[in-house]
Amino acid sequence: MSLLKLSKQSWSSQTAFILAAVGSAVGLGNIWKFPYIVGENGGGAFVLVYLACILVIGLPILLSELALGRAGQANPVQAMANLAQESKASRLWTVWVLTVFYPGC
Repeated sequence: MSLLKLSKQSWSSQTAFILAAVGSAVGLGNIWKFPYIVGENGGGAFVLVYLACILVIGLPILLSELALGRAGQANPVQAMANLAQESKASRLWTVWVLTVFYPGC
């Protein structure tokens, strides 16, 4: 299997970018609203555990996903295949990604 390199993508228009940014802001507003309301109503300990879990679990996963995406230069399945091929690793890495993250394929 040859390495697949994708071209850089850009926004189709400024309106598309603005709509995506607004959608992201609304989503982030909902994420922050839930712990705020819980903390206001006596669930402050939960909010602390929630934020700790975001930092301890979410941040490393985010960073590893970004690193794999940059190194693989493709969609998740193809990126894993590209990286396995570059490092002379087993093709089972690609099979594992397919079975775990895309079981319907």
